[in-house]
Amino acid sequence: MAKDAQHPDLEDIELTTVLSALADPVRLGLVRLLSDGVERQWGELDAPVAKSTLSHHLKVLRSAGVTRTREEGTRCYVRLRSDELDDRFPGLLSSLLAVDGHGATPIGIKGA
Repeated sequence: MAKDAQHPDLEDIELTTVLSALADPVRLGLVRLLSDGVERQWGELDAPVAKSTLSHHLKVLRSAGVTRTREEGTRCYVRLRSDELDDRFPGLLSSLLAVDGHGATPIGIKGA
């Protein structure tokens, strides 16, 4: 993650941008995994894509306001902005997550 990575303010997050970010099966899978509320280290994420592609997907989610990324030394951590998104778009995430899979790429945790 770039040192100057930005997260959009809640009032700047647009529904069309969020929906566009969630339209990709890998990104939807990441959101489903992160919906447990646990902050995850990027290296823990077991996605069926190259590391550079995973990094791109995480950047798209962050730029859309769906996730928040935090650096700690050389490690990056990601979490879902569940409460903030629910404030901005009530029921959106819960509705998406209530649908069982439907096109989401399964994402796991390495070593789990």
